[in-house]
Amino acid sequence: MASQGIIKHPSAAQANPAIIARLRTIAVALLSDNMHRNRGSVGLRPYHGGGPLAGTAVTVRTRGGDNLAVLRAYDFCRPGDVLVIDAGGDVTNAVFGGIMAFGAETMGLAGMIVDGAIRDVAEIGARNFPVFARGVNHRGPYKDGPGEINGPVCIGGMTVNPGDIVVGDQDGLCAFPQAMAESVIEKALAQHAKEEATMAAIREGRWDRSFVDALEARCMN
Repeated sequence: MASQGIIKHPSAAQANPAIIARLRTIAVALLSDNMHRNRGSVGLRPYHGGGPLAGTAVTVRTRGGDNLAVLRAYDFCRPGDVLVIDAGGDVTNAVFGGIMAFGAETMGLAGMIVDGAIRDVAEIGARNFPVFARGVNHRGPYKDGPGEINGPVCIGGMTVNPGDIVVGDQDGLCAFPQAMAESVIEKALAQHAKEEATMAAIREGRWDRSFVDALEARCMN
């Protein structure tokens, strides 16, 4: 099959490194709770050995099982970026494996995400470089195109735009515009403090569950 064209757009400005560093210390669940619990991917999971993901999105949209546009997208990535790949959820062929993940890590990327399949999971799992995917397939990728770099993508039902901040941990992934970061961080830290107080109350045998009465009353006809 003849190679098909790749639409290319410049990468967006990167997020402030200090903000990214703060986000690496905050659980995705806390961030999600403070974005109306409706931002986040479904069906993608981590395959790396552990550790959080946080960085600026460089996005790729490609035909399922094809990685020509992904290979070209490395030229658009900078240290600290997260390569976010929309492969349409197709898992019939892997989009990347151990070599491409190692290449991204060596370039200083913050992680790779694909709504599609990966392979070489034992190799990827032995490293801490963040990799999230929908599934696994040993069958390798095609390299025919087409694709688009730095356009809007959808991964696991979550829209990601170039330049969005992407955060991930063992619970999953969320993404949001850079302009939301300070507010989301502030709210997430405030919630963390409340949750720590609740945990202390549970340990001390003074857990107040009276709020359940109001919740139940709200549900009654």
